[in-house]
Amino acid sequence: MIDPIRQLVTMTEDETVSQELQPPILFYVKDLPNLCSLAGLACTVLAIYFGILGIYYATMIGMVWAVAFDWADGLIARNMKGRSGNDSIFGGQLDVLIDIVSYGVAPAILLLSYGKFEPIFLVGAFIMLVASALRLSYFSTYGLTDGSKYTGLALDNNNLVLVFIFLFESIFNQGIFSVILYVSCLALASLNVSQLKTPKLSGHPINVYLLAVYTLVITGVYGWKLL
Repeated sequence: MIDPIRQLVTMTEDETVSQELQPPILFYVKDLPNLCSLAGLACTVLAIYFGILGIYYATMIGMVWAVAFDWADGLIARNMKGRSGNDSIFGGQLDVLIDIVSYGVAPAILLLSYGKFEPIFLVGAFIMLVASALRLSYFSTYGLTDGSKYTGLALDNNNLVLVFIFLFESIFNQGIFSVILYVSCLALASLNVSQLKTPKLSGHPINVYLLAVYTLVITGVYGWKLL
């Protein structure tokens, strides 16, 4: 017969050892991939800030750099040695939480702000957020198909597409382009939750370098427009 007192003491000792081995939350901040993720979050915060102010060219720069840091953190993590399983799990969870802000909240606020916060644009913003939440939850549950393809358009494409579409904003008047932006956001949201199989572009170093070029070009174009 198991001594209940001894069993209780053993369980208490195991919990104490587990707590001693459990690092503090800020321990993971020094991890280089996580620093990249947080740098991307900082870019997103700036994008949201400038979006609310209506300085949309600055918003575009923040949105594209958010993707650049997101892809960079994955490349760094795959090439780092000595990262523990907990490091990878924590980094993965951090990425998911930041993704919904970068690729869900930021585009939604862009849409709302460009639409002068009219109620009809609130509907589109909500749809984008719902699609982002469903897309990320689905990925967290099922992961990649065949280890290399996403189900549904990956959320980072939202930013890449929107910053490209916004290059043509000056061609149209505000009313027409707000419709173009609205339709584009709804189309992206639909693709996010579709059964479309798309490759994991960030998994290949060459694509990361191509994104770096795209990021620099977009930054140069919008930086010039700001001037």
